[in-house]
Amino acid sequence: MIRLRRLSDVRATSDLVWFQPWLDRLRALRQETDSRLRQFFTGESPFYIARAPGRLDVMGGIADYSGARVLELPLECATAAVLQQQTALRCDLATRREGRWHFFTVELPSLVEPGGALSTPAGLAAWLAGREADRWAGYVVGIVQVCLQRAAREGRGTPAGLRLLIDSTVPEGRGVASSAALEVATGAVVVAGCGIRMTAAELAWACQAVENYVVGAPCGIMDQMTSACGRRDRLLRLRCQPGMIEGYVEIPAGYRFYGIDSGISHAVSGADYGTVRTAAFMGYRMIAAAAALPAARDGTRVRIDDPRWGGYLANLTPAEFSHVSGDLPEEISGAEFLKRYDGITDTATAVRPDCRYPVRRATGHPVHEQGRVGRFTELLGMLAEHPQAAVELGRLMYDSHKSYGACGLGSDGTDRLVELVAAEGPEHGLFGAKITGGGSGGTVAVLATSGAEALVRDLAARYRADTGREACVFANSGPGAAETGVLLLEPQEVP
Repeated sequence: MIRLRRLSDVRATSDLVWFQPWLDRLRALRQETDSRLRQFFTGESPFYIARAPGRLDVMGGIADYSGARVLELPLECATAAVLQQQTALRCDLATRREGRWHFFTVELPSLVEPGGALSTPAGLAAWLAGREADRWAGYVVGIVQVCLQRAAREGRGTPAGLRLLIDSTVPEGRGVASSAALEVATGAVVVAGCGIRMTAAELAWACQAVENYVVGAPCGIMDQMTSACGRRDRLLRLRCQPGMIEGYVEIPAGYRFYGIDSGISHAVSGADYGTVRTAAFMGYRMIAAAAALPAARDGTRVRIDDPRWGGYLANLTPAEFSHVSGDLPEEISGAEFLKRYDGITDTATAVRPDCRYPVRRATGHPVHEQGRVGRFTELLGMLAEHPQAAVELGRLMYDSHKSYGACGLGSDGTDRLVELVAAEGPEHGLFGAKITGGGSGGTVAVLATSGAEALVRDLAARYRADTGREACVFANSGPGAAETGVLLLEPQEVP
């Protein structure tokens, strides 16, 4: 459970540091020139504040949707959501994006009451489809819908209305899970404000469903699970079958994972990510057919009875994949695939007849990434006593980066950053680097010594000078939403 904490309980502890920026934001509302912000909250009801971090994908990445293990680090940058209940039957949202404030309002009965126009994910998605400027609101309203409907099922009733103010230090479109941080922070604060019984993992699952079926982004589970359940300075080891936390891996003393933003925007709703994901599921469908596994149409998708691999590509061994890979096409059109195989098992994507898919490479990536993640975890455990293991760790990162590129998910910016790291090499404390998350831009993860931060920042500056793109550095980890909990303030406690 994400615990509720009163301000008086944390004032004397270091935990308050994680909430301080958002307490300062509340105080600063009194000086805003926009009257809508000055009057957004009242002095009559308690405030709830939740924060959820972005994440650095150290290893695993796009293999999550194929059931692989992943290693994820929660970052210091975070999104915060401040909630206050109100009497009006609506949810009022305010968020700061790209340096200015945006506002949005939705009537709650349409979200919550059975039969309401927006009471299903599909209905909400359709309503938001024609509101491109308000697309950001889908992440928020979607998880509000989930939470309030759950409160009604639990017999807890629902508040008459909500005011939600959202602010963030997680850069958007940079491959560090800004959307997951937004969803998790919102969900955590609504869960606490409404007294809902929901574990952090359950919240992560709900947030992923919102992103898949309301926003329309076919992401896996690793982003939401890391933002909700991650721990500071630990790698979350997650087995995405469908999302089992296997533990938290210590980063050996003297080493650190950094992120360097390439300045190239990335989104998991982009065509490249969706194409590669769909291609991987097409490959699984072909392999299952070759293995004579029973398959049947199930609505718009195919259901496969698979006691051998459990429905996940990552459960194939490299030897098994090597045996069948020659029978997989390098590319195939969606129309040809559908004619032969009907469809795929994925519930978040669909095969487009007019698209061509890189089946062989997209299918092989999660099989080999699963092995890389396993070896990476093993080597991290040896690193304290065997420093030479850092070189092999770096090689695994370079191999993962190369595989992303082979799938079509690379970019000139991330390639350039990886080249800069490789040119410095282990002799300067830089061991490896790779593109992260959904690829096609975004952030590069770097394994280096703790003392190499100045060099990492110098590389970012060189990249910025060469390309003209901004290249911020993520150097510090932070706690997940469950680790900090939700802060409760009485009106008189607002600083």
